Amino acid sequence: MKLIVGLGNPGPQFARNRHNMGFQIVEAFAIKHHFTVRKLQFNAVVTPGAYADEKVWLARPLTFMNESGRAVAPLARWLKIDITDLLVVYDELDLPLGRLRLRPSGSSAGHNGMKSIIQHLGSDEFARLRVGVGREGHGGANYLLSDFARDEQPFVAEAIERAVEAVEVFVRHGIITAMNQFNP
Repeated sequence: MKLIVGLGNPGPQFARNRHNMGFQIVEAFAIKHHFTVRKLQFNAVVTPGAYADEKVWLARPLTFMNESGRAVAPLARWLKIDITDLLVVYDELDLPLGRLRLRPSGSSAGHNGMKSIIQHLGSDEFARLRVGVGREGHGGANYLLSDFARDEQPFVAEAIERAVEAVEVFVRHGIITAMNQFNP
């Protein structure tokens, strides 16, 4: 069984923000693989389904980004998920727009959603998929909470498609294979 968590902020006003790449990718995976049942559990929208003969739970925390751990940790404990079967998908300012970077573990690197998850799980030994949203001289909350510009949309669509493929490889073959295939 795998738990795939997309990070973002709840509410329609945030739906297309840079900070909501995780939500967008998890939603794209759900649509592609016909995961339709949505439940509210542990402060998250949870969507169970199956992919490649594997039970997969998709989750989008409703706690706002900086408190993501309050949803992820109880859900992971309830599912009795092995921490190596958890993948967290989120935005990354320090990667160019559309670039993917997978890692099997590591620090939060200053990302508040990841800080919260690490704190509440008591470990940083879980996989993560960072998706570049670009900084280009910008940064901070205002930039992250802005929507992508019209000329960025093709790159965003391609990044979401590639990120869904990376999640598929993670589910089928694990983090190392996904890293070898998708990291530059």
